[in-house]
Formats: sequence, C-alpha cells, structure tokens
Amino acid sequence: MPKDNSIKSVLIIGSGPIVIGQACEFDYSGTQAARSLREEGIEVILINSNPATIMTDPMMADKVYLLPLTPESIESILAENKIDAVLPTMGGQTALNLCKEVDELGIWEKYNCRMIGVDVAAIDTAEDREKFRQLMMKIGVKVAPSHVANSFLEGKEFAQQIGFPLVIRPSFTLGGTGGGFVHDKTELDAALKRGLEASPIHEVLVEKAVLGWKEFELELLRDKNDNVVIICTVENLDPMGVHTGDSITVAPAMTLSDTAFQDMRNQAMLMMRSIGNFHGGCNVQFAQNPETEELIAVEINPRVSRSSALASKATGYPIAKIAAKLAIGYSLDELKNQITQTTSAYFEPALDYVIVKIPRWNFDKFKGANDTLGLQMKSVGEVMSIGRSFTEAIQKACVSLENDAIGLGYYGKSMMRSEEIVEYIKTPKWDRIFRIKDALMQGSTVKSIAQATGIDRWFLYQIQKICVIEKDIANYRLETLPEDLLKEAKKNGFSDAQIAKVLQGNCNDDQVYEKRKALGITRVYKMVDTCSAEFEAKTPYFYSTFEN
Repeated sequence: MPKDNSIKSVLIIGSGPIVIGQACEFDYSGTQAARSLREEGIEVILINSNPATIMTDPMMADKVYLLPLTPESIESILAENKIDAVLPTMGGQTALNLCKEVDELGIWEKYNCRMIGVDVAAIDTAEDREKFRQLMMKIGVKVAPSHVANSFLEGKEFAQQIGFPLVIRPSFTLGGTGGGFVHDKTELDAALKRGLEASPIHEVLVEKAVLGWKEFELELLRDKNDNVVIICTVENLDPMGVHTGDSITVAPAMTLSDTAFQDMRNQAMLMMRSIGNFHGGCNVQFAQNPETEELIAVEINPRVSRSSALASKATGYPIAKIAAKLAIGYSLDELKNQITQTTSAYFEPALDYVIVKIPRWNFDKFKGANDTLGLQMKSVGEVMSIGRSFTEAIQKACVSLENDAIGLGYYGKSMMRSEEIVEYIKTPKWDRIFRIKDALMQGSTVKSIAQATGIDRWFLYQIQKICVIEKDIANYRLETLPEDLLKEAKKNGFSDAQIAKVLQGNCNDDQVYEKRKALGITRVYKMVDTCSAEFEAKTPYFYSTFEN
C-alpha cells in the first residue's frame, strides 16, 4: 500500500518537559519521525514545551511551537495552519493523553485533522487497565488476577479478597507514576490514594503481584496490512518488582528457552494485532514464571517507548523512522532497511553481539530521596554498551556510568562482610550489581545470591567469571602477567585501569596499554549491520572489541 497522498502536513506532539520517568528518550523518536516525514515531502509542524531538545531545533521541522502541551495550544496551532493529520505516538504517554483529551473536546473534528498511527479506541484499549484485561482474556493471553477500581473503597475491598502482595497500577500514566507494591494491609490505604490521584481518570488496577518472576520486553512494528515484525527482545536482569526503566536490561534475551521465546513472540503478535486501528511502533511487556515458564502479559504501549530508542541503537533498525512512514500508509515490505539499503524493512534484525543498558541515578542530588527501586521510575538517564559477550558488555557499561567505576567494581570501597552484602542486595538499589560482584569475590555462592535477588543464575555465573579472571590477575605483577590471561581479560571487558588496579605492585593504565600493544592485543571493530553480516551493509556503525 503506497503512502496516503492526501496527507500534506502533519503535527507531531513532543513529550514535554524533562521529568524523571519521562526523560529525553522521546526526543530521539520525535527527531527521527520529523526527518522521516519531511523525506516524503510532508510539511512537519511540531509542538513541544521543552526547548532543550533536538526536535525543537528550527532545522528539524517546518514550524516549531514552544507552547504548553494543552488543548488550547493545539487549537491555536490548528487555527493558524492547515494540518491534515496528527502523529501522537512519538511523544510518550503525554502525547497520547493530550490527543485523547483534544479528541474528546471535538477539536480534531472541528479542524478536519485526523489521527494517524493510532486512534483513540486503540489508546483506550491499551491504557485503560480494565479494557486491556478484558481484551487479553478474550484473545486467550494470561494476565495476573486483577480488578479495576475507580474508588478507594472498591480498591480496598478487592485487595482484601485476593490477598498480598499486590501491585497498584494507575491508568494513563508513564514511568510507573503513582504505582507501587503493597506487601501488607498497613501499606494499602496510602498506595490506593496515591494511585487514584496519579491517574487522570481516577482509576487503578489492583493486581496480584508476581514478584520475583522474570521480565521481558518486545519491540514490534505493525503496518496497515497487519504485517508484524519483532525488532528486538529485551530481558530485564532484575526480576519483576523493579520498573523496567530502572532495571539493567540485556538484548537479545539470554535465558529464554526456544519454546518460551516462540510462545512470547506469538502472544506479542496476537496482542498487537488485536489492539485495533494501530500501525507503527509498539512495546509489549511480559512476566515469566522462572520455574514453569508460564507467561502473563503485563502491558502493551501503542506508541514508541523509552525502550524503542534503546532497541533502535541496539539493532541499527530505526524504529521511529519506519513507524512514521507506516503511519502515512506505507507497508513494511515497501520500505528498505536503512543500513543494508537492499533488504526490506520487513526483515527482523539479527544480533551477533550483546547489548547491556544500565540506568544512571542521581540520588546524591536529591537529599532524603528513597533510593530503593520499585514500580516508579527514578533513573535520570542510561548508558548502553555493545560487546561480543555479556561479560564484556556489562563491564563497558559500568565504565560509562561516570561514577568512578572502572569496570564492574569500585575496588576497596565495600567494607561489608559477605553475609551482610547478601542481606543488603535483597532490596533493589542503584549499586546492587556492584555489591553482587563484591559478594562473589568474598566467596558467596551463586545459589545464595539468586535466592536473595531473584536474578537468573546465568547472569550470576557470568559475573562469577569476571571474579575468577580478576583473582587470576591478582597473582601477577605487570611484567609477569601471561599474554593469554591479558587477552582473556580484555575479551571479558576489563579496562586497562581495572587491570592496573588489580595487579600486584604499582602500575598504571598507560603501562598496561603499552604492554598489550607490544603483544599485539589491540581493538578490532565489528559492525552493527542488522543482519549478522548475512548481507552487505551500506551504512553500518561499529563497536570496538578484542578479537582477532
């Protein structure tokens, strides 16, 4: 299906001011969408109240309005310009909620401006917790036992029926705003009031908590012909209970069996195809029982999400750019893969590397803030690394955090005994990954850490591998360090500064660099080409690693 030539001008709605829980990730999506539409000769008008974005640069759109994201601002823009369509899926939950509000006021209809990419019915189905639950039951996708409450008494009554622990999920919010876990009846009243107040429609889902289950996300695209492609499968290192924006995530998924992976793919596609008039980028979240592999759907977002920006960079597949073209009528098979420029966009990316994302928190700037991680997102940004293995990728990510970490470790900063650390890591905090490594270095078992944290043992064995290499390095001075051990360390993400810190005697990272350079242990560069080198890439980008 070729593009809709009746669309000459499009309004893109941004995500508004930088707020913890809705940071700058949507700037990336909005910028990609504006470029994508202008490539098609479409006039782009953009509204965003945040000038500290690339999307609001005058070069990005034909007209940029720095106005509050309100129905009044939208109406003033529509009165001033002949706008054929509005694209609400690039500005996070803020844009979706605003579009819905403008629709209810009849403003889109008044100015003959239609929504593209998604309609109000699809937004309602995905974001209204009760409609989502009913749809999942209808299509045979499991969800946790739950009940939608529009009043305090209704929520309290159901909570007492199903027992604790519970999770409170407000409708139409982003970043877990207003949500939280309720472990016993003493926490219930405050959690219910907070959730109802956070929801713009005064509605919460009271749901049985599946704490400790594994969490996965899938990024998908769907076109008007109902073609669906899965761009990326992301696994949360932290189990359910930590907001995905605050969790360390890994792509591709590492601990899924093939049958569970296929089941997850099929259910995600079924969910996306069932949601109604929606074509573009979508994010689906699942929880998986680690013992039985039972899957339940957590939520579906009918828009590009924070994770879409990560998935785009991780795979080389420009999700928002393609989603914008799907919104104006193209189908996936009509569009080209932007990196190979020969294969179709209807071609799922293949990763021959590992991506690790670690969130970045600034609790030191917010004195008195509760640094325990939960349903409400608290990170102010994130880093992403690429490596040939999980060990390499996580160590590279740790170095990127700008918090004095040199690889996975602070070296000498942990004064706790192993049993104290195991107790400490039961509560998710920003430094848990570093404390897990400390515990393993001090002799704690993978089993005890898995029981304390709910983190899959596969990840813990990988961290244990880093510990084993580090202990081996500590037996040598720089001049006696064997070449094969130095090569092994570099392949597993050890920085030169990290190796210098661990070695006996006094040496620095420059000396380690000179030694490995003399031995020919230098960086090589691998491609992010979307296709694992199956096809020639015309515009790839690269990451460094240590291989032949």
